[in-house]
Amino acid sequence: MVKERVRILIVGGGYVGLYTALRLQRRLKKELKSGAIEIVVVSPDPYMTYQPFLPEAAAGSISPRHVVVPLRRVLDLCKVVIGEATAIDHAKRTATLTTLATEEEGAGAEQITYDELVLAPGSIARTLPIPGLAEHGIGFKTVEEAIGLRNHVIEQMDIASSTRDPAIRDAALTFVFVGGGYAGVEALAELEDMARYAARYYHNVKPEDMKWVLVEAAGRILPEVGEEMGRYTVTELRRRNIDVRLETRLESCADRVAVLSDGARFPTRTVVWTAGVKPHPVLAATDLRLNERGRLKCTAELTVEGTEHAWSAGDAAAIPDVTADEPGKECAPNAQHAVRQAKALGDNIVHSLRGEPLETYGHKYAGSVASLGLHKGVAHVYGRKVKGYPAWFMHRVYHLSRVPTFNRKARVLAEWTLSGLFKREIVSLGSLEHPRAEFELAAGGKPSQDPKGSS
Repeated sequence: MVKERVRILIVGGGYVGLYTALRLQRRLKKELKSGAIEIVVVSPDPYMTYQPFLPEAAAGSISPRHVVVPLRRVLDLCKVVIGEATAIDHAKRTATLTTLATEEEGAGAEQITYDELVLAPGSIARTLPIPGLAEHGIGFKTVEEAIGLRNHVIEQMDIASSTRDPAIRDAALTFVFVGGGYAGVEALAELEDMARYAARYYHNVKPEDMKWVLVEAAGRILPEVGEEMGRYTVTELRRRNIDVRLETRLESCADRVAVLSDGARFPTRTVVWTAGVKPHPVLAATDLRLNERGRLKCTAELTVEGTEHAWSAGDAAAIPDVTADEPGKECAPNAQHAVRQAKALGDNIVHSLRGEPLETYGHKYAGSVASLGLHKGVAHVYGRKVKGYPAWFMHRVYHLSRVPTFNRKARVLAEWTLSGLFKREIVSLGSLEHPRAEFELAAGGKPSQDPKGSS
């Protein structure tokens, strides 16, 4: 048993943060209720986002609120702090936090002490100094971005339907996605599927009027599903008149014109950036060991190398893959590993507190599944290659089994069932992004931003 009060600080409320806290709640229930142990979870959002469902949320197959898991509800034995860690001094066991109240109070950042640290802030979008990207680019890592992109696509169809200017119409109906990984391919495929369906309700917009472009710097897309399935995906997308450009880079999107390295130019009002991620900035503001890519150097027991009482997993951690044949290989920073690592991490913290030997994390990569729109998909699981409807069905079954809590599983399943019985929703609620605009106008003021929020 743990004999003295211990504070476990978990930085991050994503896969690793949530699942580690859940594991610790289950294993340390008695100590948490008695006050012998306190778990503090610091997260910039009051929810965990199940990112594999973002493309379906963007396409309207799943409600946005069912893509997220409320932290306070599921972590009822933990203290949840909505804020961000900006610096960590592990030698002194202190973390510097900014919260929603920090700016209001005007007292500056606060410090919190801890005994055990779980550093799992995840990653952020990796951007490049491309002209116009900061002004016009749209990300795809959060549920807000996914729903904003859905609203934006439908608004562009509205613009194209009502304008008399051919140049504006062409730009509105051109959608450029940069990045051929999971996020880019699934987002493009789902939204193209949705837009093609929505076009039947426009008297002057047809599916063939829209131009969808996928830009990938490498010579293949979806490397996770293997080369053969990647080639099949390219063929499938091109069959749907999607312009897939491999070994091509975005060089500029200034003045609403996407300029590619192969010389192509696309006037467009939509540039979606999904070209990779990079470590969260807080990792560089610690005294913990990082590798050459800026991720925490970790052991197979999920401790930070060369340090006691510091743990990590997921995107933030470089963890050796003990199941790999070649030495020096690391676990891929994906959800499949993150969820399993979090459970092992929670168990190892309990072992450490109780003076027990730590367990080694090892998981043979099972494979990958990807959705290419309604009833279409690709999969490479346990060496078997699957495509079309069976792969799409596997994608849904797998992710339904992985989304946290029975509550979310039931709601997602109910929405899928209803969407199979009824027609798609094609409503844009872009004004939600600026809810006060209409009232400001009615009160005699000038709206601070364009209420439609066109990018």
